[in-house]
Amino acid sequence: MTTVRLPTILRTHVGGERSVEAVGATVGEVFADIYARHPKLGTQLVSSDGELPVFLNVFLDDEDIRYLGGLDSPVGEGSEITVLPAVAGG
Repeated sequence: MTTVRLPTILRTHVGGERSVEAVGATVGEVFADIYARHPKLGTQLVSSDGELPVFLNVFLDDEDIRYLGGLDSPVGEGSEITVLPAVAGG
């Protein structure tokens, strides 16, 4: 089981929970497991082309998945995925 921590803005799609538990061998499979139970969250975590949106940062055990293999990054038992919105400013 993997814990997926969500930012405040996405918690409305999962009943206000700070995190959800999911299963899968990769980040993409974990996300698919979450989408099956929370369909509205799916459009927030993956863009229409099947990639991570540029405004979203995803960390697997504190490592940015963009440098690990993206949605194909392998997930171990007890791993933690953290989803954070990108911050920009001027």
